[in-house]
Amino acid sequence: MLDIAVFGSGRGSNFKAILDAIADGRLPETRIVLVVSNASDAGILDLARAARLPYRHMSRKQYASEESFVADMLAALRAAGTNLIVLAGYMKHLPAPIVTAFRHRILNIHPALLPKFGGKGMYGSRVHEAVLASHEALTGATVHVVDEVYDHGPIVLQRTVPVLDTDSPESLAARVLEMEHHILPEALRLVAEGRVTVADGETHVHIRPV
Repeated sequence: MLDIAVFGSGRGSNFKAILDAIADGRLPETRIVLVVSNASDAGILDLARAARLPYRHMSRKQYASEESFVADMLAALRAAGTNLIVLAGYMKHLPAPIVTAFRHRILNIHPALLPKFGGKGMYGSRVHEAVLASHEALTGATVHVVDEVYDHGPIVLQRTVPVLDTDSPESLAARVLEMEHHILPEALRLVAEGRVTVADGETHVHIRPV
């Protein structure tokens, strides 16, 4: 059973894609045990409330120190029984102790074909603006394993999206987001089926054939 904690900062459309995949049977043996947002007014929390799922607003600003922030986050994750963390539009850098505690058990969705157009500061419309400025023919979405470096860990899945001559950052973002909604549940299904493994010292993810 995958017991997932989903982290998000915005409206939560990728979170909803996970919920829909669970509801329609595309993600068997999977459940959401906790939803976390750094923003108290984030749409992802509204979705969690509507679905009657446990949720927390957790921002570094609420805590006297980084240590107390990390300790409370770890306690919440462990109390929920989390065995996988999914960053679905989470706009904060996950603290290193969380990454260590959940090594190889954190996935992130990124709106580009990593390693291109990733790294610190590359989020939201900035990614799509950079893709258009570089005159790329293709962009897409990537699900990868999280490590301590922004957008750096081993890649689980990628899917491409064509870049059109008529594209604006907004139109490109909309098509990439649609692809994100497909690829994130697909990656989680592979994990749930035990078809994704990560070995220490390796730079890629093994997906075993069916």
